[in-house]
Amino acid sequence: MSTLVCFALKEEAAPFHKVAAQRPGVFTIIVGIGRQNAEKSVRRFLASCSPELVLTCGFAGGLNPDLKIGDVVFELPLTPSLSSSDGERVAQPGEELSAKLLAAGAKPVKFFCTDRIATTVAEKKTLREQTGADAVEMESAAIHAVCAEKNIPCATVRVVSDTADEALPLDFNALAKADKSLDFGKLAWAIARSPGKIGALMALQKKTQLAAQQLAEVLSKIL
Repeated sequence: MSTLVCFALKEEAAPFHKVAAQRPGVFTIIVGIGRQNAEKSVRRFLASCSPELVLTCGFAGGLNPDLKIGDVVFELPLTPSLSSSDGERVAQPGEELSAKLLAAGAKPVKFFCTDRIATTVAEKKTLREQTGADAVEMESAAIHAVCAEKNIPCATVRVVSDTADEALPLDFNALAKADKSLDFGKLAWAIARSPGKIGALMALQKKTQLAAQQLAEVLSKIL
């Protein structure tokens, strides 16, 4: 099955690139942060290629307190049950993918796609209460919408990079450019003003590297 795997950031995709290189028919693209960037990138790719499956992957913030760093979580759109000519139920592609994900150790969850990074424990708690979601991310809704328009199956497969009970060391929303990419000048200034954050930022980097590796391992088992 030809598959397009979408990541917002190259750091999310790095461990999986080695896997994709050994899988004919598996393509990866970096779509950028946020819905607008994701929609634009996916539309551009689908203008010239028609994969049989699209996966929206990368990091997700935990909203459910039970989720831990490195947990791979997924959500598949509901599909109606079909029957064969003799009345027997026919398994849908989404069910087969779900079974593979479960066998690989991934957990089914409800995602909420937001327009900003949830950086504080209070913000995550509010999102959990308002949406009932288990995890939050920023691109999948746009990617699912484009795929639905083109009748291409799409699933969200992400990895928890920060939990519900931990705040990020900096407000990365305030450090973003207009296109939502990180402004390294603002980042350097924020660190200069709060050098005590360096340790927390290094710890976050280690967590995200671990998370990206965990995601790549699960993806390697299902593709």
